[in-house]
Amino acid sequence: MSDKMATRQAYGEALIELGKEREDIIVLDADLSKSTMTVGFSKEFSDRFFNMGIAEQNLMGTAAGLAASGKTVFASSFAMFAAGRAFEIVRNAVCYPSLNVKICATHAGVTVGEDGASHQAIEDIALMRALPNMIIINPSDPVSAKKAIFKAAEYKGPVYVRLGRVKVPFIYKDDLEFEIGKGICLKEGNQAAVIATGIMVHEAVKAAEILEAENIRIRVIDMHTIKPVDEKIIIKAAKETGAVITAEEHNIMGGLGSAVAEVVVKHHPVKMKMIGIQDTFGESGKPDELMKKYNITSEDIVKAVKEIIK
Repeated sequence: MSDKMATRQAYGEALIELGKEREDIIVLDADLSKSTMTVGFSKEFSDRFFNMGIAEQNLMGTAAGLAASGKTVFASSFAMFAAGRAFEIVRNAVCYPSLNVKICATHAGVTVGEDGASHQAIEDIALMRALPNMIIINPSDPVSAKKAIFKAAEYKGPVYVRLGRVKVPFIYKDDLEFEIGKGICLKEGNQAAVIATGIMVHEAVKAAEILEAENIRIRVIDMHTIKPVDEKIIIKAAKETGAVITAEEHNIMGGLGSAVAEVVVKHHPVKMKMIGIQDTFGESGKPDELMKKYNITSEDIVKAVKEIIK
C-alpha cells in the first residue's frame, strides 16, 4: 500500500464496497466521475449509477426524489458546485425535508491547485453549516474518509462529506473507531490545543513533533465532524490547556474556527487563534506553494502556538 492516497480515491473504493453490501445505494454524478472517483461504482453497478451532466441543481433535485422513494443516495461533484451552485436545491429539496442524501464533494480547498480561485471552495463548510439538519464530515486521511462514507450511509438524513484532490498521508490504521460527532485526540499535551480538520490534521501532527523537540507539548485533536461539533472535547481542551488554535483549509469565517469559537466563548473562554484562509480568494499554483502562501502549514501552526503560550 502506498503511504499516501487522496480522500476522493478512498471515497471511490468505499462506494464499491457499499454497493456490494446494499442494493439501496444509488450514486449520482455531474459529469465528473473520473475526478470524483465514482467511476468505479459506475462500472460495477451501472444500473444504480446516473450521470446527470453538468447540471448540479438537477443532480440534487433528482437525489432528493430518489431519497424520498427510499433510496440512500450519494450525490457527487466538486465542492464548489455541490455546495455553491446547488445551494438552494440542497436547502429546500434535501435539508428542509431532511432526506437521505449524502453530498460527497471533492476538490475542496486551495489544494485543488492550478484550477485557481473559481474552483477552490473555501466557503463550502460555512454554507453547509448554516443549513438545519445537515451533518458535516471533513476526514483527514484515506482510512477516516472510508469510515466516514460508511457512517454517512448508516445515518438517516442529509450529510455533507468534504474530500480532497491531492494525495495525503495515512494517519490511521484500519481498526479506527470512527463516530460522527466525536473528535479524536491524536496527541496529548497541556500547553496548548490544536484542533484541526481535513488535510490540516497531518500538519498539526507535524507541528506537534517540531514543538516536542523544543519541549513544548501540545494536544492535537482531529475534528473530523464539524457539525455536530464535539463540544465535550473542545471544553476539556480549553480547560486543560488554556489556549486553543484551530487549523482548517477553509475561510476562517464560518468554518471549524467559528464552530470551535462558539463553543469556547459559551462554555470556557480562553485565548484563541485561527489558522486558515484569511477571508481571501485563492489563486492558481501548486498545492504546496499555495499552503505556504496562505499560511496553512505546520510551520504556521508552530508559530501560532509559540505566540499564544508566551
